[in-house]
Amino acid sequence: MEPRRNEIDDMIVHEKMQAALEYQNEAWADGMADGIEPEIIADAAIALAMRETIRIHGENGAEAMLESLRARMLAGEFSPARIVQ
Repeated sequence: MEPRRNEIDDMIVHEKMQAALEYQNEAWADGMADGIEPEIIADAAIALAMRETIRIHGENGAEAMLESLRARMLAGEFSPARIVQ
């Protein structure tokens, strides 16, 4: 059975997300190697992400994203101890 269009789109988004995470991990490692504290790297990453989100989706869209992230955080999605299966 051939994948449907939405399934293909989902797979493409997933692959792009994986690639973006790899780029972020490399940037993080480079910053750490240059002696930048992880808290500063994290703050800079969040600030840049918020600026881009507001530029693309406006303040209401950014607020909705923050609400979604809050719910995901409270559900433990970003916990370092979380095991993904």
